[in-house]
Amino acid sequence: MTKDEENLKLLSIFHYVVAGIAGLFSFFPLIYVGMGMLILCGKFGAPHPDPPPRPLGWVMIFIGAFFFLAGLAFVVCIVLAGRCLTRRRHYTFCLVAAALACTFMPFGTVLGVFTIIALQKDTVRQLFGHGPSSPPVVAT
Repeated sequence: MTKDEENLKLLSIFHYVVAGIAGLFSFFPLIYVGMGMLILCGKFGAPHPDPPPRPLGWVMIFIGAFFFLAGLAFVVCIVLAGRCLTRRRHYTFCLVAAALACTFMPFGTVLGVFTIIALQKDTVRQLFGHGPSSPPVVAT
């Protein structure tokens, strides 16, 4: 096993770890869903004479559900990128997923940067079936 193959194997393992951590964090928006449901049921803010308006409950439910689903989509992308790194397929998807992982600070940022650096090597491109990068052509 070459050094590049070993690096790709480690990166794929770290993709799974970061996806697990991101999966845990993706459940936090469900707190907003619960609060929105409490507002709709009239049990949120009961001691106050002026309860929150019902449309606020729907807004909180939609926002919480949106961020929950976005978090799950992020997790699926990171898991698929880890799997693609193991199989050495879908080079462009791995590169885009690494850039997307940079948004999940601090673990995703470190993982994304190291993945982008590893994927830019010509030897790794050849492992994915891509030729070495050619210099840009300058028109004169």
